[in-house]
Amino acid sequence: MRKLDDFAQAGQLLLMMLLLFVMILIFGDANIRNVIALSLNSAFAPLIGFGGANPLLTIVLAGVIVVFLSSFFTHLFTNWKAMGQAQEASKAFNKEITKARKEGNTNRLQKLMKMQPQIMKMTTQSSGGMMKSMFFLFIFIAPIFIWLTYFLGSIVHYSFFTVPWGSGVSLFERASFIMSNWFLLYMIFSFIAGQLIRQGLKWISWSNWWQNMRKTIRPSPK
Repeated sequence: MRKLDDFAQAGQLLLMMLLLFVMILIFGDANIRNVIALSLNSAFAPLIGFGGANPLLTIVLAGVIVVFLSSFFTHLFTNWKAMGQAQEASKAFNKEITKARKEGNTNRLQKLMKMQPQIMKMTTQSSGGMMKSMFFLFIFIAPIFIWLTYFLGSIVHYSFFTVPWGSGVSLFERASFIMSNWFLLYMIFSFIAGQLIRQGLKWISWSNWWQNMRKTIRPSPK
């Protein structure tokens, strides 16, 4: 059983490395990015492009789509109840370890150390769903973001917007040495929208309705 757990962890690590390599390959190759952007442009431009007349709304809607998809797939593959139980078990275990060390209770400490692999296994299993969701997140999120970058870059008649702290702010000037203003706006909105959507989905995931729906979408083996 221990070997199977180690093999599962190694498989998850390999998947992460593979996704990272593919992501670097796609974002680093302009030809691949152009192919993806042009393929999606026929679908997203009529849907949320507005002919380039309202790029801020395009950024907002693209952020909503990305955040919703990422939150949905994360919650689809994550058992929040199991994760909560694993966190509480780990917290209680660490508390007992600390107490045994302070009291110098070596017998109690040895017994607890024998339980450590079980606690680690519980934590790994509860968080394994989040690793699986990364594959679907990459499939949907990366192409949408590539299209958004391409679409905004093609806008020539609307490149300034107004914010509470300034007017005539350029979409493409850099707010820092790392990101442009439109990307900063995208990140801020996505963070706020993401918190709201994730909390809502987390609340739903605790309900019996979601547990039944989850079994329907991902039937467990008999």
